[in-house]
Amino acid sequence: MNPSSEPASVPTPDAAAAAATPAPAPVEAPPAADSTALIAAAKKEAADNYDRFMRTAADLENLRKRTLREKEELRLFSAARVLEDLLPVVDNLALGLAAAKQSNADLKTLTGGVDMVLTQLKSALGNHGLKEINPAGQPFDPHQHEAISHAVSAEVPAEHVLTVVRTGYALNGRLLRPASVVVSSGPAQPAVI
Repeated sequence: MNPSSEPASVPTPDAAAAAATPAPAPVEAPPAADSTALIAAAKKEAADNYDRFMRTAADLENLRKRTLREKEELRLFSAARVLEDLLPVVDNLALGLAAAKQSNADLKTLTGGVDMVLTQLKSALGNHGLKEINPAGQPFDPHQHEAISHAVSAEVPAEHVLTVVRTGYALNGRLLRPASVVVSSGPAQPAVI
């Protein structure tokens, strides 16, 4: 066969698909009226976002101020409940003092009254978490007790509290004041010559 009589080359499937796909249309610039509307919409959205931002910032500032005010009020009036519970103790002490100034005051009655007021005071403080530390006869604990001296004792074992000089106190498990104690050093040792 001669080269002129050969059929034209057969296109491949990819070439046929490429020829069938129309060329993309050139991107046209939007009309001026559309771009102005887009800019106006974007400006409105930006203004709305700025307004929401300013309102949120103001809300946060108000929250900060309210929190500071509430914190200050809590600090100022935190002792109110304790003091309300202590007012009856003060009233009873005033009554006891008035009774003591009477010409016919009985010492035994006054002592009983003061003891009742002390019990009332301890109860009021205990209701607010104050706990007494009175370790007489217990093993010495340097975390709760303050040893002010050692003394010989045949009755109390060595390194146990012999005498409580000053009662200690803890508030809700936190030591406020350690108990001042005299610690036993055990029975007397015979003198070695």
